[in-house]
Amino acid sequence: MKINIAKKIKLFSKMLRIRRIEEKISSTYHEQAMRCPIHLSIGQEAIAVGVCENLKNNDKIVTAHRSHAHFLAKGGSLKAMVAELHGKETGCAKGLGGSMHLIDLKSGVYAAVPIVGSTIPIGTGIAWANKLKKNKDIVVAFFGDGATEEGVFFESLDFAALHNLPILFICENNEYSVYSHITKRQSKKRDITKIAKSMGVNSLKMDGNLIEKVFLNSKKIINNIRKSPSPFLIELKTYRNLEHCGPNNDDDLGYRKKKYLNFWKKKCQIKNKKNFLKNKKYLSNINEINIEKKIEKEITKAFKFAKESKFPKKELLNKFIYAK
Repeated sequence: MKINIAKKIKLFSKMLRIRRIEEKISSTYHEQAMRCPIHLSIGQEAIAVGVCENLKNNDKIVTAHRSHAHFLAKGGSLKAMVAELHGKETGCAKGLGGSMHLIDLKSGVYAAVPIVGSTIPIGTGIAWANKLKKNKDIVVAFFGDGATEEGVFFESLDFAALHNLPILFICENNEYSVYSHITKRQSKKRDITKIAKSMGVNSLKMDGNLIEKVFLNSKKIINNIRKSPSPFLIELKTYRNLEHCGPNNDDDLGYRKKKYLNFWKKKCQIKNKKNFLKNKKYLSNINEINIEKKIEKEITKAFKFAKESKFPKKELLNKFIYAK
């Protein structure tokens, strides 16, 4: 299956948009207008874009604390996201949730929850509801390698396999759970894809920084799930460029070897894809400038909207504590 030029440029543009948005968040975070913790996806954009590009509006995603890329790739409102980071009432969670609790039901972003592994059973539950309703919607659950060490990971995969649920589990393996490398937490013989297969869930391991392969593989898998509901897990190798939580580099801490960080930065799919498109004459300098200007204009409007929005009223604090 080949990808046409228009789709190649679209995938590149979507990754670039997420990168520029998060760079803006990173560069302005010190102003303290955004008072919530932030977990940036810089370096991991290809996974969110490659997977979500194959989803329909009615399909649902659930994600964890590092959720900006998933939210944006699925079509979540940028204005509402930036307003949420600023704690404003126009935010996607009314300014009450912050960066780690993004939601946009109209776009199918059903939950972003920071408790490690917690959205895996939530996504499984949504997929169970879809099956009971006999619709063709599917669910994608995004989580990190650390979440595969939680009990709910095993329970959810078992339940999904038992009931042939229409869900795609996406494990973004960036090798670190905060500051702990995967080799300090898991046996070298432990294979996430083999664990899935042992529980009756078909799986695939691949490079998460190869946008076109991510797109094509997830396209085939998502189409198969839609035709014949059954769970699937993809483990995607990737790397976060910045610190676990915050807007800065943390190379000075020494927990990551510089050669590995440089290795992954050389694999940056945005830079490599831009060079490829330009070398092939698919992307002209003028087109690149226009894409950058369009993104910059959208970001400027979103931050202006957030700053001009009001903070939520005190009465709102108790409104959403209990379900009606």
